[in-house]
Amino acid sequence: MPTPARAVLDRLDTVLAEHGERLRDLRREIHRHPEIAWTEHRTSALVRTELERAGLTPRRVGATGVVCDIPASSAGHDPARRLIGLRADLDALPIPEETGLPWASQVPGLSHACGHDVHTASVLGAGLALADLAARGELPVGVRLVFQPAEEVQPGGADAFLEQGVLEGVEQMYALHCDPKIEVGTIGSRIGSITSASDPIRVTLRSHGGHTSRPHMTGDVVYALGQVIAQASGVLGRRMDPRAGVNLTWGSVQAGSASNAIPTSGTLLGTLRVLDVAAWERAGDVLDRAIEQIVAPYGVEVEVDHVRGVPPTVNEEGCVAHIEEAARDVVGEDGVHLTEQSLGGEDFGWYLRRVPGAMVRLGVRSPGAPMTDLHRADLVVDERAVGIGAGVLARTALVAGLAPAPTVRP
Repeated sequence: MPTPARAVLDRLDTVLAEHGERLRDLRREIHRHPEIAWTEHRTSALVRTELERAGLTPRRVGATGVVCDIPASSAGHDPARRLIGLRADLDALPIPEETGLPWASQVPGLSHACGHDVHTASVLGAGLALADLAARGELPVGVRLVFQPAEEVQPGGADAFLEQGVLEGVEQMYALHCDPKIEVGTIGSRIGSITSASDPIRVTLRSHGGHTSRPHMTGDVVYALGQVIAQASGVLGRRMDPRAGVNLTWGSVQAGSASNAIPTSGTLLGTLRVLDVAAWERAGDVLDRAIEQIVAPYGVEVEVDHVRGVPPTVNEEGCVAHIEEAARDVVGEDGVHLTEQSLGGEDFGWYLRRVPGAMVRLGVRSPGAPMTDLHRADLVVDERAVGIGAGVLARTALVAGLAPAPTVRP
């Protein structure tokens, strides 16, 4: 595939190096002031200010989203045809921070425990570098920077962005996600599903209740809930292809308050996760029907609230090749590895249902640091990952824009 001119890539490196300290400070500023889904006003204002300083014209999407186009500027380019999207997510989590860092969260109970501050700073850095190329007449492809709110909730920001036409004209979409299990300077990539579908499930059972000495005179919602917990996963395991990566895990069960009374209602909360798109589209119906059949003998009313949360994020083969080529130029041949599939959900999957694209894992663990995980109060990120992420995304836009347009859709 065509490769960006070495002079252009060297210029990218120079600009990113010039912005390195500023990007670090911006990431720390975002980290100090985390904002949960749909409330990212301060963060989005900071993003808009930085883009405007670079001579760009960002636009607000909804209350807290930001989208900014960088038009192609090199001779002979057809800007109506090529537009590559780079996406970041802005929101934090309702998790208190326990790192003790000087730039730790100043908002009680909230933190960037999923690394979205790194994602935002990386896309911002890529945008600033690409804007510099555009100003010099060296940008061969149009680029759309997408700063999305509310990735951590369902339905989330991707749904809202798609409804508002954020993908209009976009040919391919790219993103990265922090991975504290791999060292900084490492990129994890794979073709196909890199994350799982994630559907919240609520099961509510009701009866008129009664005395525990006479369970035969009422619908025993506690016993019936226990049967759902014990049997539903097994039904899925026999009704669904095991290669589809179907997983049902319950996280909460609530019913009653007395040892000698059968309550009138009880609730189960859980998550259904599926790696295969076709299986995800079928698994919900299988599960809903299974729950109804499991509780049928017990004389209880059942209500299954099954939210279609997020689909699997399915990386398209050609787009994986583009982002891996870009990554190797940043971290070297040995820095790009096959990553495992994750059963975690990521609403970037909604974008890849519309256009081809890819998401990769960005190593953020300092060499020798203890292993940690996302959504933990003690998550610490090696800040060198910001510059690496920015470099990978900026190069990906160039590589993808110079290659033939993909014809395959996920």
